[in-house]
Amino acid sequence: MTKESFIAAQLGQKLTLEFVLRWLVRDDMVSAAEAEKLVRNHRGDHAHPLVIIGEQKWRSPLPPNKLLSIEFLTEWLAAHIGVPYFHIDPLQLNFGGIANIVSKSYAERLKIMPVRINDREVTIATAEPFVTDWVAELERVLNLKIRLVLASPLDINHYLPEIYSLAQSVQLASKAKAGQAIGVQNFEQLVELGKNKNLDANEQHVVTLVDWLFKYAFEQRASDIHLEPRRDLGIVRFRIDGVLHQVYQLPTTVTNAITNRIKLLGRMDMVEKRRPQDGRIKTVSADGDEIELRLSTMPTAFGEKLVMRIFDPEILVKNFADLGFSREQTELWNDWTRQPSGIILVTGPTGSGKTTTLYSTLKQLAKPEVNVCTVEDPIEMIEPAFNQMQVQHNIGLNFANGVRTLLRQDPDIIMVGEIRDAETAEMAIQAALTGHLVLSSLHTNDAPSAITRLLELGVPAYLLNSTLLGVMAQRLARMLCPYCKTSGEISDETWQELVSPWKAAKPAQVNVATGCLECRMTGYRGRTGIYEMLPFSAEMKKLVVRDADLAKIKALARHEGMKPLRLNGAEKVAAGLTTAEEIIKIAPPLD
Repeated sequence: MTKESFIAAQLGQKLTLEFVLRWLVRDDMVSAAEAEKLVRNHRGDHAHPLVIIGEQKWRSPLPPNKLLSIEFLTEWLAAHIGVPYFHIDPLQLNFGGIANIVSKSYAERLKIMPVRINDREVTIATAEPFVTDWVAELERVLNLKIRLVLASPLDINHYLPEIYSLAQSVQLASKAKAGQAIGVQNFEQLVELGKNKNLDANEQHVVTLVDWLFKYAFEQRASDIHLEPRRDLGIVRFRIDGVLHQVYQLPTTVTNAITNRIKLLGRMDMVEKRRPQDGRIKTVSADGDEIELRLSTMPTAFGEKLVMRIFDPEILVKNFADLGFSREQTELWNDWTRQPSGIILVTGPTGSGKTTTLYSTLKQLAKPEVNVCTVEDPIEMIEPAFNQMQVQHNIGLNFANGVRTLLRQDPDIIMVGEIRDAETAEMAIQAALTGHLVLSSLHTNDAPSAITRLLELGVPAYLLNSTLLGVMAQRLARMLCPYCKTSGEISDETWQELVSPWKAAKPAQVNVATGCLECRMTGYRGRTGIYEMLPFSAEMKKLVVRDADLAKIKALARHEGMKPLRLNGAEKVAAGLTTAEEIIKIAPPLD
């Protein structure tokens, strides 16, 4: 029987286990004996055949011996029967428009799910590609062309009820026609007389939307959630592996309701919308892991913008190798942190992983016999092993006063969240001089610049020479996705741009990004640190004077073996962990 006649014989019928297994055997992906045994064991089973086969965890005997997962089998079947394959990404679905195409009961009965719509056609995903008698009828009712695509039956079963539930929640929230709260929240506010009703943040449909927002952010490994008001709508964006992805557009009233709900959970002032506020929420992921969210609001031209930073407690139990430290870097860092007194600085821009490094270090240092105290703005993650104090400017509790207070608390190790001014720098230095180990962060481009920055703040050179143990600059680089990275070559021009003017041998082969479903087609999944570590040697101290020359400090540091950020990044490129393009983008050029 030819392929065409074989498919024609199935038209109008649901997929059967025998049909799918026959094609797998024909493609030498499953043995005839395995197929026969599976059919015999599952006779009368009403589950979808792709689900039954996927549960067997078989691997194709053909290179590269891929796992016959449900997603792989769906894509394979789509190619065989000539129907486009579609991966359902919940972050790319316009659930409001989708839910208006067909009713929930109609979609569930036919096991179909609208996934895209425009003025001319609607794309509908199905797991039964041969059952198409409903297509002509629906085209006539909708007056739209229907484009049929094949999707995973598990995805359809999972997302279909969720999409309709979310659409209903948005619809109910929109009906409330919530106006702006008292106090000009939107600079272009339209006053609708008789319609200025505020949506209750406790209403069930708003609660559903907030739960959904958190759930998908955790599933997609987002580090931040942005709720941004615009003139006519609200934008939801997730930061995943350092890159922002726009995921949804919501009506303005719904965005305001979600913001109010989250502010309520974070014990923030819901009425105050004219000044920035901070808050925090502790919640639990679907896997049962506790997750903390730090909240920050900001008044903008179109309303209140809310950003939620997601903190995974697992980072506190990561060792330095997991953070991207090499063996030599780990040994040097441990040498610094084992000192009884002195100051250690971690530098880098916002979002470069400084807090993660400091928390992981403190977690390892926080033994029962040691008193670890921190002063932070704000407290990033609450850790029972530390004594944490939060800066509160409204009552005069700044970093400098916080360190002054900690010195009276019999500390062994002090962590100052950030050195921002001369007073805080002076107090940190005094703490180090009086026999305490002090860790802190600083915003500079590289490690040597931290020395000149402290001198500019007014720290005397002789005090710096007496207390500074070392400086580490860091960045976070996206790692290549382990599921889809492939071997490739790097051009001479790109390698030279990465390491010039240093002389470093170009690797014969590197790994390159391709993109798959696991990494959302970006080619990258997860991040690792790159580090530049500057020990404070006796020769270096000679250069630390009031008018220190930064160029001479950098030259000596590199002469003494300090690897700049770009070179540490180049080592990770050569090891196949990331790409030259990623390192060039995040690390300052060599000079």
